This record gives sequence, structure tokens and C-alpha cells, in this order.
Amino acid sequence: MKSLDSQQQQHIFVETNNIRLHCVAQGEGELVILLHGFPEFWYSWRHQIPALARHFKVVVPDLRGYNDSDKPESGYDLDTLSADIRGLIDRLGYTKAHIVGH
Repeated sequence: MKSLDSQQQQHIFVETNNIRLHCVAQGEGELVILLHGFPEFWYSWRHQIPALARHFKVVVPDLRGYNDSDKPESGYDLDTLSADIRGLIDRLGYTKAHIVGH
């Protein structure tokens, strides 16, 4: 089993759906995307990321309008937010993901 400290979290930016999302990524394997609640950002998952990264590729985006991600004037409806995440999955080179939200 990998040590929690064996991999460092990476801060990355991913272009998707005409915006740039800031994400924290760690680990390898099947993709797990952790979605923060309102009005939070990736940091709310900081304790879960290392544990999940032992077995999965964990990516935690700042959703549009939050923290270091782009803050467009529109696009905060569920269809657009869902398209952001579908695009993120695609841009990361995956066709599917486990999605966890709160």
C-alpha cells in the first residue's frame, strides 16, 4: 500500500467548456472527481484526497466561479456546470469517472 506522503498534490489548470478550471490532482488509477459544495472550494476535501489517492486518480476542481477557476458572468445553471465536468473528464483522458459531491 502506498504511503499517504508518497505523492504530492498537484495544482493544475484544465480548459473545458470555454473556461479554465483550477484543480488539485493526486494519485493514479480510476478517476474520482470530488465536487465541493456552496460556498466552498477544493480545500474542503483536503483530508479525503490523500486517502483516496492511495487507490485512485483523484481530481478536485474549483467549480466555475470559485477560487482560482474562471468566473464568467453566466453559465451557473446545472446543464452548463455538468458540461464543465464532462469536459474535465474528457480533457483528463478518461471516458468515465466516479463523482462524489456534497
